[in-house]
Amino acid sequence: MRYLNYFLLATILGTLQGCPAVVATGVGTGALMASDRRTTGSYIEDEGIEDKAANQISTKYKNTTHVNVTSFNRHVLITGEAPNEETKTGIAQIVAGIPNVKAVSNELAVSGLTGITSRGSDSIITGDVKLRFLNSKVFQADHVKVVTENGTVFLMGLVYHKEAEAATEIASTTGGVQRVVKVFEYLD
Repeated sequence: MRYLNYFLLATILGTLQGCPAVVATGVGTGALMASDRRTTGSYIEDEGIEDKAANQISTKYKNTTHVNVTSFNRHVLITGEAPNEETKTGIAQIVAGIPNVKAVSNELAVSGLTGITSRGSDSIITGDVKLRFLNSKVFQADHVKVVTENGTVFLMGLVYHKEAEAATEIASTTGGVQRVVKVFEYLD
Protein backbone atom coordinates (compact mmCIF):
# COMPACT_ATOMS: atom_id res chain seq x y z
CA MET A 1 0.00 0.00 0.00
CA ARG A 2 2.87 2.35 0.85
CA TYR A 3 4.39 1.88 -2.62
CA LEU A 4 1.02 2.55 -4.24
CA ASN A 5 0.86 5.87 -2.39
CA TYR A 6 4.38 6.77 -3.59
CA PHE A 7 3.44 5.80 -7.13
CA LEU A 8 0.31 7.96 -7.04
CA LEU A 9 2.23 10.92 -5.62
CA ALA A 10 4.93 10.57 -8.26
CA THR A 11 2.31 10.30 -10.99
CA ILE A 12 0.64 13.49 -9.81
CA LEU A 13 3.99 15.27 -9.59
CA GLY A 14 4.88 14.01 -13.06
CA THR A 15 1.78 15.59 -14.54
CA LEU A 16 2.57 18.96 -12.99
CA GLN A 17 5.51 19.61 -15.32
CA GLY A 18 7.37 22.58 -13.89
CA CYS A 19 4.79 23.22 -11.15
CA PRO A 20 6.10 21.65 -7.92
CA ALA A 21 4.83 24.59 -5.87
CA VAL A 22 1.26 23.49 -6.53
CA VAL A 23 1.85 20.22 -4.71
CA ALA A 24 4.04 21.69 -2.00
CA THR A 25 1.86 24.66 -1.12
CA GLY A 26 -1.43 24.31 -2.94
CA VAL A 27 -0.73 27.55 -4.82
CA GLY A 28 -2.73 28.11 -8.01
CA THR A 29 -1.60 29.15 -11.47
CA GLY A 30 -1.88 32.87 -10.75
CA ALA A 31 0.73 32.73 -8.02
CA LEU A 32 3.01 30.60 -10.17
CA MET A 33 2.81 33.13 -13.00
CA ALA A 34 4.24 35.75 -10.64
CA SER A 35 7.51 33.79 -10.37
CA ASP A 36 7.56 32.38 -13.91
CA ARG A 37 10.20 34.06 -16.05
CA ARG A 38 8.06 33.72 -19.15
CA THR A 39 5.63 36.43 -20.09
CA THR A 40 1.95 35.63 -19.66
CA GLY A 41 1.67 35.57 -23.46
CA SER A 42 4.50 33.01 -23.75
CA TYR A 43 2.94 30.87 -21.05
CA ILE A 44 -0.40 30.82 -22.89
CA GLU A 45 1.32 30.22 -26.25
CA ASP A 46 3.22 27.27 -24.74
CA GLU A 47 -0.05 25.67 -23.67
CA GLY A 48 -1.50 26.21 -27.15
CA ILE A 49 1.59 24.79 -28.86
CA GLU A 50 1.42 21.64 -26.73
CA ASP A 51 -2.30 21.15 -27.41
CA LYS A 52 -2.04 21.75 -31.17
CA ALA A 53 0.98 19.48 -31.51
CA ALA A 54 -0.61 16.66 -29.52
CA ASN A 55 -3.80 16.84 -31.60
CA GLN A 56 -2.01 16.91 -34.95
CA ILE A 57 0.41 14.13 -34.03
CA SER A 58 -2.29 11.84 -32.64
CA THR A 59 -4.42 12.41 -35.75
CA LYS A 60 -1.62 11.51 -38.16
CA TYR A 61 0.19 8.81 -36.14
CA LYS A 62 -2.66 7.21 -34.21
CA ASN A 63 -1.53 4.28 -31.99
CA THR A 64 1.91 3.95 -33.63
CA THR A 65 3.87 6.33 -31.41
CA HIS A 66 4.26 7.51 -27.85
CA VAL A 67 4.97 11.24 -28.06
CA ASN A 68 5.20 13.95 -25.43
CA VAL A 69 5.43 17.57 -26.51
CA THR A 70 6.66 20.09 -23.96
CA SER A 71 6.89 23.78 -24.77
CA PHE A 72 8.71 26.33 -22.65
CA ASN A 73 9.05 29.89 -23.93
CA ARG A 74 8.15 28.58 -27.40
CA HIS A 75 11.08 26.16 -27.40
CA VAL A 76 9.61 22.70 -27.92
CA LEU A 77 10.96 19.39 -26.66
CA ILE A 78 9.66 16.22 -28.29
CA THR A 79 10.20 12.98 -26.35
CA GLY A 80 8.90 9.44 -26.59
CA GLU A 81 9.19 6.70 -29.16
CA ALA A 82 8.62 6.52 -32.91
CA PRO A 83 8.75 3.30 -34.97
CA ASN A 84 11.18 4.70 -37.59
CA GLU A 85 13.20 7.74 -38.70
CA GLU A 86 10.53 8.80 -41.18
CA THR A 87 7.93 9.09 -38.42
CA LYS A 88 10.39 10.86 -36.14
CA THR A 89 11.12 13.43 -38.85
CA GLY A 90 7.43 13.82 -39.69
CA ILE A 91 6.57 14.57 -36.07
CA ALA A 92 9.31 17.20 -35.89
CA GLN A 93 7.95 18.82 -39.06
CA ILE A 94 4.45 18.94 -37.59
CA VAL A 95 5.73 20.66 -34.46
CA ALA A 96 7.97 23.08 -36.36
CA GLY A 97 4.96 24.11 -38.47
CA ILE A 98 2.88 25.21 -35.50
CA PRO A 99 2.63 29.01 -35.22
CA ASN A 100 4.92 30.71 -32.66
CA VAL A 101 7.37 27.78 -32.30
CA LYS A 102 10.90 29.23 -32.05
CA ALA A 103 12.93 26.01 -31.87
CA VAL A 104 12.43 22.25 -31.76
CA SER A 105 14.55 19.67 -29.91
CA ASN A 106 13.55 16.30 -31.33
CA GLU A 107 14.60 13.71 -28.74
CA LEU A 108 12.28 10.95 -29.98
CA ALA A 109 13.85 7.51 -29.78
CA VAL A 110 13.41 5.21 -32.75
CA SER A 111 12.27 2.11 -30.90
CA GLY A 112 9.31 0.11 -29.73
CA LEU A 113 6.85 1.76 -27.38
CA THR A 114 7.68 1.83 -23.67
CA GLY A 115 5.29 0.15 -21.29
CA ILE A 116 3.40 1.31 -18.25
CA THR A 117 6.18 0.13 -15.91
CA SER A 118 8.75 2.32 -17.63
CA ARG A 119 6.40 5.30 -17.71
CA GLY A 120 5.55 4.82 -14.03
CA SER A 121 9.24 4.74 -13.20
CA ASP A 122 9.73 7.94 -15.20
CA SER A 123 6.97 9.63 -13.17
CA ILE A 124 8.69 8.62 -9.95
CA ILE A 125 12.03 9.96 -11.21
CA THR A 126 10.41 13.27 -12.22
CA GLY A 127 8.81 13.57 -8.78
CA ASP A 128 12.10 12.78 -7.05
CA VAL A 129 14.01 15.36 -9.09
CA LYS A 130 11.39 18.05 -8.43
CA LEU A 131 11.36 17.33 -4.70
CA ARG A 132 15.15 17.50 -4.60
CA PHE A 133 14.98 20.86 -6.40
CA LEU A 134 12.56 22.14 -3.75
CA ASN A 135 14.69 20.86 -0.89
CA SER A 136 17.97 22.22 -2.28
CA LYS A 137 16.86 25.88 -2.19
CA VAL A 138 19.81 26.66 -4.51
CA PHE A 139 17.45 28.09 -7.13
CA GLN A 140 13.72 28.58 -7.50
CA ALA A 141 12.43 25.12 -8.40
CA ASP A 142 9.65 26.34 -10.67
CA HIS A 143 12.20 27.95 -13.00
CA VAL A 144 13.16 24.48 -14.26
CA LYS A 145 10.76 22.13 -16.03
CA VAL A 146 11.54 18.42 -15.68
CA VAL A 147 10.56 15.80 -18.25
CA THR A 148 11.63 12.17 -17.87
CA GLU A 149 11.52 9.65 -20.68
CA ASN A 150 12.89 6.11 -20.33
CA GLY A 151 15.29 7.12 -17.54
CA THR A 152 16.57 10.24 -19.32
CA VAL A 153 15.80 13.52 -17.59
CA PHE A 154 15.33 16.58 -19.78
CA LEU A 155 15.66 19.98 -18.10
CA MET A 156 14.07 23.08 -19.64
CA GLY A 157 13.64 26.67 -18.56
CA LEU A 158 14.83 30.25 -18.67
CA VAL A 159 17.81 30.04 -16.34
CA TYR A 160 21.20 31.47 -15.49
CA HIS A 161 24.20 29.19 -16.08
CA LYS A 162 24.71 28.79 -12.32
CA GLU A 163 21.10 27.56 -11.93
CA ALA A 164 21.51 25.18 -14.87
CA GLU A 165 24.64 23.68 -13.33
CA ALA A 166 22.91 23.18 -9.97
CA ALA A 167 19.81 21.65 -11.57
CA THR A 168 21.94 19.32 -13.70
CA GLU A 169 23.96 18.18 -10.68
CA ILE A 170 20.83 17.50 -8.63
CA ALA A 171 19.11 15.64 -11.47
CA SER A 172 22.18 13.56 -12.37
CA THR A 173 22.59 12.36 -8.77
CA THR A 174 18.94 11.34 -8.39
CA GLY A 175 18.27 7.61 -8.19
CA GLY A 176 17.16 5.98 -11.42
CA VAL A 177 18.43 8.77 -13.68
CA GLN A 178 20.47 7.33 -16.54
CA ARG A 179 21.23 10.55 -18.37
CA VAL A 180 20.48 14.30 -18.16
CA VAL A 181 19.86 16.43 -21.24
CA LYS A 182 19.85 20.22 -20.92
CA VAL A 183 17.37 22.09 -23.11
CA PHE A 184 17.78 25.42 -21.36
CA GLU A 185 17.47 28.93 -22.65
CA TYR A 186 20.10 31.01 -20.86
CA LEU A 187 19.61 34.48 -19.40
CA ASP A 188 23.35 35.23 -19.10
